[in-house]
Amino acid sequence: MNQIATGMFIARKRKELNLTQAQLAERLGISSKSVSKWERGKCMPDYGIVNELCDTLGITVIELLDGEENERENLRVYDNDQMIEMLARIQRLESQRVTIIAIALIVMGIGLLALSPLLGGSDVADFLHGALFGIGVGTILIGVFLATRSIFEYLSQND
Repeated sequence: MNQIATGMFIARKRKELNLTQAQLAERLGISSKSVSKWERGKCMPDYGIVNELCDTLGITVIELLDGEENERENLRVYDNDQMIEMLARIQRLESQRVTIIAIALIVMGIGLLALSPLLGGSDVADFLHGALFGIGVGTILIGVFLATRSIFEYLSQND
């Protein structure tokens, strides 16, 4: 599953149908920026619209993921529904990965904050105390940001 090859394939099939990015986006009920991101290989289509995209472009899900039209002798053991389910699982795992990283950052930040008061007394120790405190706060803020973003993405996907 090569995002760049898939994006080039989407662009080629769209152009074969004489569709603009805006027209394809309108048919799918999404923004033209999303189509542009796909075609540039920045991201993959959401599993919720893959079937509709494939129907619009006249291709199969397997062809979309391969980034090329499959020949008849190249048989696959997966059907479209199985591929859609696999895409859904991959996207859920990506979301869970970001959430785990966010939680790890928050825990690490709390640990740094707990460790920083143990240092102090000399100039170097005071510097380390301040540095650990700052890094701890920064780490917690990054973790909270990632966790919040992950929650909002999850909520927007389930609406």
